[in-house]
Amino acid sequence: MDTKTLIAESKARFAHNSAKAYLEEKYKSKLIVANQGGLWLADTNIIAFLASSVYIHVVMIDSFNNPVKVNRLELLEVLENTYNKVMEEWVTEWTELESKR
Repeated sequence: MDTKTLIAESKARFAHNSAKAYLEEKYKSKLIVANQGGLWLADTNIIAFLASSVYIHVVMIDSFNNPVKVNRLELLEVLENTYNKVMEEWVTEWTELESKR
């Protein structure tokens, strides 16, 4: 391989990794939800906890480390909807990025 090919490949790899990191930041910020007096990250851990709990109201620690008493089912619905919407958008954009690779 000549040096021009190696440089072109490394630039392409860097551009791809930069775009991948940008997508991660873009969509992770969309997973943050303000609801019921707290700020929540719509991730699988919180969703699983809310889905597995049997109580109507639970006290949870929000993103600012504040205890907040929430209606479990209402928060679960909001976080699940947010998570699914954002992940669908993310995978669509990710697929487009990968196809250009």
